[in-house]
Amino acid sequence: MPAIPAAAAPSPDAVVARHHLLHPAPISFSSSTRLRLPARPRAAPSMSAEARPAPSAVAPPAHPTYDLSAVIALALSEDAGDRGDVSCLATIPTDVKAEATFIAKEDGVIAGINLAEMIFNQVDPLLKVEWLEGDGNYVCKGLQFGKVYGCARSIIVAERVVLNFMQRMSGIATMTKAMADAARPACILETRKTAPGLRLVDKWAVLIGGGKNHRLGLFDMVMIKDNHISVAGGITNAMVSVDQFLESEKLAVPVEVETRTLEEVKDLLKYTDENKTSLTRIMLDNMVVPLPNGDIDVSMLKDAVQLINGRFETEASGNVTIDTVKKIGETGVTYISSGALTHSVKALDISLKIDTELALQVGRRTNRA
Repeated sequence: MPAIPAAAAPSPDAVVARHHLLHPAPISFSSSTRLRLPARPRAAPSMSAEARPAPSAVAPPAHPTYDLSAVIALALSEDAGDRGDVSCLATIPTDVKAEATFIAKEDGVIAGINLAEMIFNQVDPLLKVEWLEGDGNYVCKGLQFGKVYGCARSIIVAERVVLNFMQRMSGIATMTKAMADAARPACILETRKTAPGLRLVDKWAVLIGGGKNHRLGLFDMVMIKDNHISVAGGITNAMVSVDQFLESEKLAVPVEVETRTLEEVKDLLKYTDENKTSLTRIMLDNMVVPLPNGDIDVSMLKDAVQLINGRFETEASGNVTIDTVKKIGETGVTYISSGALTHSVKALDISLKIDTELALQVGRRTNRA
């Protein structure tokens, strides 16, 4: 995993003292998309003795300036406000221990387990977490897939922040898995249409779900879109400027150009035939045409792919849904990008429940004392 700047871990009491009483609702984005998830036998809802083998850990994308620890600290701080969790302060003694269980409330792909561990550690390094599933595993409704043990206050302080991240990431991973499976042999990509401040987290979830990352930001790829082309005076002028700029700055980054018609594809290919160029990928934007009967016409996309004929990577964009992605993937494009993976995702419902019987026993002992 790339090095992530770590903030100094506060003590449990310090975190509780400044944590706010409000527990905001999970981050959730509505979507009418129907997911075709892989079938899997129902698992018993109770924890098993041994964890199922987890997929290899998926590292977050490497970003030169993104501070994941700071993002976690901000999420905790907005909950804490200037008073801390007054509900915990009022009802739970500092020395009460608890055990809480993660439960999947619906079927989907779990994501955010590694991030959850970072959050628990940032709240209280003494908390112990045990997972029976790993990032990228498919879970069924009712499955208990993890536990956390330790200071009851610390668990409750971390609860909503952990769940907000995990539910959003799991929703993205679930959608990505469905889209990636349907898109093959093409690869599915997300876009920069991510939640502000959560770019790396959203893109991490896409990787966990089996997709690939598009550019992380404005710095790691030259991407010439319609506005650039309009200002530059056409695709050819834009490409001339890009090649000159990269040469003068001695930069080696991928270059993608958006095309919207077959004529633009031909103009771009003519330029590349006649000039040494840095172009690596051609975006074929909105060449998937919706039909009145709900089907799509991909003939223009197929023609564009044939014109390019493997000389450059290709990327289909526009009108990409779970219902259309299979047909788009069959056209021969290299990549299919979908902003909906992150901008319209539906969070996966997950809960974290404290063991009631254990909590009651501890409470009775505390009251007797």
